[in-house]
Amino acid sequence: MYPPKLQLLPKLHSGREMSAVAGDMKARAEVYYGDESCREKFMLLLSEIGLPNGLLTIGEIEECGYVKDTGFVWLRHKKRDYRKFENVEICCDAEITAYFERNKIKKLTGVKAKEFLIWITLSEIYVNHNNRAASITFKTPAGLSKSFPLSIFKFEAIMAQEDVKEVEGGEINCK
Repeated sequence: MYPPKLQLLPKLHSGREMSAVAGDMKARAEVYYGDESCREKFMLLLSEIGLPNGLLTIGEIEECGYVKDTGFVWLRHKKRDYRKFENVEICCDAEITAYFERNKIKKLTGVKAKEFLIWITLSEIYVNHNNRAASITFKTPAGLSKSFPLSIFKFEAIMAQEDVKEVEGGEINCK
């Protein structure tokens, strides 16, 4: 007569106790440890699939994995990270997972973008090279999308903005 009890699941990516990377997936993957080797591998993967090498730049990467046959990728780092690009703000959880395809990242978890005052979860990122000015599009699980110039996510443009981020300082809450 009463509705059954609901079992609420803890949020993925909220702590180290839950990991979105299954053991069997990790066993089949190329796994890298340490910030330098992980960053090098991740930037190489991004450029191989046709995405800008400055996309999802995060600090202090602890672990990076790539399953070549499925395209599954994960990044694990110490804490949530925030980056402000020219026209968009991005927040990355402590663990990011995705499936890489040519010019596309699908089934993305752990990444949010700020639109006005609201943080919106992203599920897909893809690059459109067909038009005159190449663009990158962020898509939400609800199907909403927004495009930006591809040039603002190149590594060189991001390094130029690092000085601005250091001056702004402060803590950003992107929950």
